[in-house]
Amino acid sequence: MGGIRQIAKDSMAKSLKVVIACGGTGGHLFPGIAVAEELRARGHQPLLLISQKSVDREASRKYGDLEFIAIPAIAKPAATSPRMIPFLWKMWGSIRQCKAILQQRGADAVIGMGGFTSLAPIYAARKMGLATFIHDSNALPGKANRLTARWCDQVFVGMKEAAAYFSGRAVAVTGTPVRKEMNRLPDRSTAATKFGLDSSHPTMVVMGGSQGARRLNALVAEACEDFPAHTQVLHIAGSGDEARIRDAAGDRAGYHVMGFCDDMASVYALADVVLCRSGASSLTELAHAGLPSILVPYPYAADDHQTKNAEVFAKAGASFLVQEADLNRKTLSSLVHDILSNSQRQQTMRQAAYDLDVPDAASRICNAIETTTSSRS
Repeated sequence: MGGIRQIAKDSMAKSLKVVIACGGTGGHLFPGIAVAEELRARGHQPLLLISQKSVDREASRKYGDLEFIAIPAIAKPAATSPRMIPFLWKMWGSIRQCKAILQQRGADAVIGMGGFTSLAPIYAARKMGLATFIHDSNALPGKANRLTARWCDQVFVGMKEAAAYFSGRAVAVTGTPVRKEMNRLPDRSTAATKFGLDSSHPTMVVMGGSQGARRLNALVAEACEDFPAHTQVLHIAGSGDEARIRDAAGDRAGYHVMGFCDDMASVYALADVVLCRSGASSLTELAHAGLPSILVPYPYAADDHQTKNAEVFAKAGASFLVQEADLNRKTLSSLVHDILSNSQRQQTMRQAAYDLDVPDAASRICNAIETTTSSRS
């Protein structure tokens, strides 16, 4: 017991330099930012490695108090693809670049938040003898994370269903971290005013996003006439589909269209039900906000992992799961009515969502990083 207390004391006394590889998608970036925020609050020095994609560049601008470095994100082709040779050459170059960054910063540990953006930094760190970690948010872990896990001291998973895929590894169910702004939702009236909507009316939030949601977006614009009376729609259509959905919505009262929103705390504060894909990061935030949802998995997601995520929420009673091929105007309208016209069902779904939340996920991850890093020094 005394040894454990000493490790904890030492970890608090030393300011750790932790590199967080979290680029490529919001599902990797935002949990990485949440870990960085917690590390900074503890007096540590986080550095976030992101991809060169515009989504990373735009999202990171909001967090000027954190330090970001963009590195090439290299997607792995099929093993039999002729692109494998150039992939390996580029990956080796990325590993060398990451090693230089880690040496320059005097890093103590590296944590990857998923995807192939994590592979090079973690491999480089492992070769340097640093503490290494990987986090996977999904119920069905990605192939990249299963590969990267072999070079990690510990694997963190957002959903307990994922643990079985890391057999033989040290696995901790930590939940998926959410940004601190999600802990401070504005009041409903303030949120409604921000979007020009009425706080007294039921509100459906649609998060179409950029990943193949054109049909979902169009379906909502068509079916909204069948929703319960006075239902408002706050529609985040994705920058590529914003103009089309704005035209489809026309001048309907209570229908607000955006391409992108950098204030999701206000969105969740106003939402009564959410229609969206079932990426792990979105589901984490829905659970944290305690929101009922209608989940339509992206049908082309790798290994159909979004369906696995949605099944966890549907089984718990927090969501309705419907495949895109089965979704039409009538089905969508029926689901919206089932939630918004039944206050008891709505409350039950809210509680089920809350029950899936792990509010201290970032703290759990940081505790593990501190303990492991200190034990190696």
